[in-house]
Amino acid sequence: MCTPLGAGIRIVCPFITDVYKISQMIEKQKDVEVIERKDYIENPKPNGYQSLHLIVKIPVFMSDRVEMVFVELQIRTIAMDFWASLEHKIYYKYDKEIPERIKKDLKDAALSVTELDCKMERINNEVATLKKGSVIIEC
Repeated sequence: MCTPLGAGIRIVCPFITDVYKISQMIEKQKDVEVIERKDYIENPKPNGYQSLHLIVKIPVFMSDRVEMVFVELQIRTIAMDFWASLEHKIYYKYDKEIPERIKKDLKDAALSVTELDCKMERINNEVATLKKGSVIIEC
């Protein structure tokens, strides 16, 4: 979709579940209209990029009127943001076609980021369970 955007916002949060919680909160807003939703977490790009993108229309209140403005929201984890920022920097530092071995290494790094996100989510869930007073027996 080609939409003239008024703004872009990146939201970075600790866990994958937070990405979807924030998305749900935004989508439930009565004054926000979701135009498009692209889930690159569920369906990563071929290079390994992950993020949840929402194109939304929001009201911007001027002194004499309300303008509906298109905004792109990128919601991702800290690890996804780390990978995307460095991938972008590496990619644009090289002004020619990126060698296949580097593309593969970047994709492998993206897969490592996914594993790390999942591991941190599991650890967080276990800590939350322990905090509630549940007993976990380790073998």
